[in-house]
Formats: sequence, structure tokens, C-alpha cells
Amino acid sequence: MCKKFLKELKVLLVEDEEKLSLLLKDAIGDSFYSFSVANDGLDGLEMFKKISPDIVITDIMMPKMTGLEMAKEIKKIDANMPIIILSAFSEADKFLGAIDVGVVKYFIKPFEPDELLEYIESLQNIFESRVVALTHGFTFSKTKKSLYKDGRFVALSKRESQFLELLLKSSENIVDDLTIKKNLWHEEVRDDRLRTFIRRFREKTSKELLRNVKGQGYQIEIA
Repeated sequence: MCKKFLKELKVLLVEDEEKLSLLLKDAIGDSFYSFSVANDGLDGLEMFKKISPDIVITDIMMPKMTGLEMAKEIKKIDANMPIIILSAFSEADKFLGAIDVGVVKYFIKPFEPDELLEYIESLQNIFESRVVALTHGFTFSKTKKSLYKDGRFVALSKRESQFLELLLKSSENIVDDLTIKKNLWHEEVRDDRLRTFIRRFREKTSKELLRNVKGQGYQIEIA
């Protein structure tokens, strides 16, 4: 399996059983870009909003907010977020509840950490379709419409995010000035306004991320 793929993922584990959370972090945590741990559903939801993980692993029965309740709230924020449920309970009603929330996998305790790691590895195609690796440590999430630099969120305006999407949708990743104007503005736009937009975009990101292809337009640098 592709270990490089795992190193790009931010994992959030929500588990009130401290021994299990420490075991999983020690066993598989180093396989990922980051492996954060929350102790209950409420803390997990707040941490989810703060760190924007790529995948959530959660127990069902926890204080303050159950794993299923937290999962429902997470799905309101990101309907495509992969959520893995851990539980010592195998009752049908809990299993069906997890399906209703839209979890991708249900693990019954006890289980081997390697089983969990192997399953996450099996999701590679799903993750790769959602996240585009750009140059100089930048990544763009298609589902979140968000840009990240070395895992940290880069605040872009709605128009700037649309600009990135436009570049990525182009078959050759080159977009001319006229196409940019037509897609990003509903009114007539002068060249100097477009140049100002491009300059500010580069100031927020990097001069190396966006390349000016002479006589053709702009190109985003893919890793």
C-alpha cells in the first residue's frame, strides 16, 4: 500500500477509553500526517471544526455526546467526511444507527490496530479523488473547496476558491484571461482588475503556486 498517501492524512480519533486511544496512537499514529485525540463527542466535534481532519474514528458510547450524535453534526458540516465507528456493542440497533448516519465502517472491539490501518489504506481512491496535491506543500480539497499549506488552512475568498477550481477543471490546467473573467464575474471586468485579483491571490498563497503561461493564461502547479 502507498505509505505516502497515509502521510498526507489528518486523523481525528474520538475515544473516551484512554488505554485504547493511547494504544491506537502508539500503534498507527506515526503512519499519518497527524493523529489527534479527543476524549468525548463534544470535544471531538469542537476539534473537528478546529483541525479539519480527513477522516474521523469514533467510539459510540461516550459522555456528553455519543459518537453517533457527533457523527450527525459532522455530516451537517461535511456530508462526505469518512467516519469509522468503534464499539464494544454489536446490537443491531446501534449498527443500523451507524448506517443511517452514513459511516463507512464499523469495528467491533477488540480489534487489531493493523486492521484499522489496512481499512484506511483501502480508502485511498476516495481520498485521492477529493484532495489535489499542489506544489510547495499546498493541497486543495474539492469537497470542502478549501486550500491548505502543509496541512494548515489558507483563508481564500469565494471567488479565489472558484478560481482554483477553474484551473483544476481545465484539461491542461491552463486558463486564459477571458475564461477567468467570464467564470468569476457577472459584469465586465478590465484587465487591471484581473491583474489585481491575481496579485492578491499570489500574496495569500505563493508566487510559485500560480504560473503565468505567456500568451496562454495561468496554470496551477500540480505536485
